[in-house]
Amino acid sequence: MAAPISEGIPALAPGAAPYGNFPNYSRFHPPEGRVSLLPEGLLRRLFPAAAHPLLGLDVGCNSGELSVALYRHLLGLQEGEGSLDQPAAGKDLNLLCCDIDPALIERAQQCSPFPASISFAKLDIMDSSAREPFLSSYLSSFGRSAFDIGFCMSVTMWIHLNHGDSGLVEFLSFLSSLCKYLLIEPQPWKCYRAAARRLRKLGRNDFDHFRSLAINGDMVERITEILTKDCAMELVCCFGSTSWDRSLLLFKSKGSNHEGREPSGQEQCCD
Repeated sequence: MAAPISEGIPALAPGAAPYGNFPNYSRFHPPEGRVSLLPEGLLRRLFPAAAHPLLGLDVGCNSGELSVALYRHLLGLQEGEGSLDQPAAGKDLNLLCCDIDPALIERAQQCSPFPASISFAKLDIMDSSAREPFLSSYLSSFGRSAFDIGFCMSVTMWIHLNHGDSGLVEFLSFLSSLCKYLLIEPQPWKCYRAAARRLRKLGRNDFDHFRSLAINGDMVERITEILTKDCAMELVCCFGSTSWDRSLLLFKSKGSNHEGREPSGQEQCCD
């Protein structure tokens, strides 16, 4: 998944994606590997008495294959069903998906089967001058001030490598302030080493922050620590790990105030 950056994106050599903007990402990490870990009816369990369409934010959506797969799975739609088959789908969930790479966003827009309820937008989530007015405008169009659920799928490493420890903490803090629930898939530390090794093999400069990162080691543990100790979130559930060894974690804002009551125990969401 592509991580946001502040400058333009250079042309990529095969295997080189210093911001995670791989052009064929879903071919080597298929969406099914993630969505199959999520229980059916998850949104109904988290929001049993929602009186309005739920709003979701997918950060680093790449070309949208995983975004669409998540949307289908969360709404219980079968493969092949599109907006014409499900005209009321947007009444249940509206999903805003952003990525820094304009080519990936253009492909996502062209291929989306749910253009009325899934929006794809080019956005640098680390640029506060760009993200705040854009996201505020989107939320205001629904009369809302926060997203019900955020998705951060294999993005944290790219934020971390390109923006350092402080950038990672800022990123997680921002998402936690904007989302009532956060589904996150952190890359393990071995992926950091592999990403740096790929750049070196291509004769590129190393990531600016890689050798100075103090937040390292068990990244699931470190990111959980940041979210629970610094960002006022609590871990609701770990849905397990993908075949490529990445955990899928669900966090909840301690200050969230939903319509109705969401499940109080981890087991109700993890079943």
